[in-house]
Parts: sequence; C-alpha cells; structure tokens
Amino acid sequence: MNDVNWSTKEKEAAQEAFDKAYTREIESLVEEVRQKVAHISEIDEIWKLHDFLSAKRHEIDGKYDYSYSALIFVFSQLLKEGWLTLEELHVLDREKLAKISALARM
Repeated sequence: MNDVNWSTKEKEAAQEAFDKAYTREIESLVEEVRQKVAHISEIDEIWKLHDFLSAKRHEIDGKYDYSYSALIFVFSQLLKEGWLTLEELHVLDREKLAKISALARM
C-alpha cells in the first residue's frame, strides 16, 4: 500500500480525521484515568495505574502513525475500534474507503 497517492484535499481530510480520532481516544483515556484515580486507596493501585498508563502510552504511540504509507491501516484500526466512522472519511476516494472498510472488518 506504499503506492497510494493522496490528493491535497484527501491529505487535509485525513489530517482532520486523524486528529479527531486521537482527541476522542485521549479524552476517553483521561476520563478513564480520572475514574481510576478516584478509587485509589492503596499503593498497589498506584503502581497498577502506572502500568496501565505505560501500556496505553505504548499502544497509542504505536497506533497513531501519520505517514501516508500507513494511513490506510491506521484508519482501518481506528474505524474498527470506534474512534472514527466511514462518514468522517467520505472525502477519500472509493478505493481507499474500500480498503479501509475491508481491513476494519478483519
């Protein structure tokens, strides 16, 4: 998929969709952390939270790769996880949408 070409309009729409998904996931994570923190009463729970956050950071840093050669895969994963919808990617050409949709169903 390295040979996928992105028009200027598609690049702008891709950046917007990418940013929306990232913001949604981070806001969800912040809320989850707030809930976890509210219930901490022992030191072991702090270390568990630390481990959780470390794993989440690794997961999120690895997932959000804004290189055009990876975006089809990134968008399919974000679609599968519910951070994006196909409607938010409507500016992309049919071939890209078909690939993203197919990969998201896997």
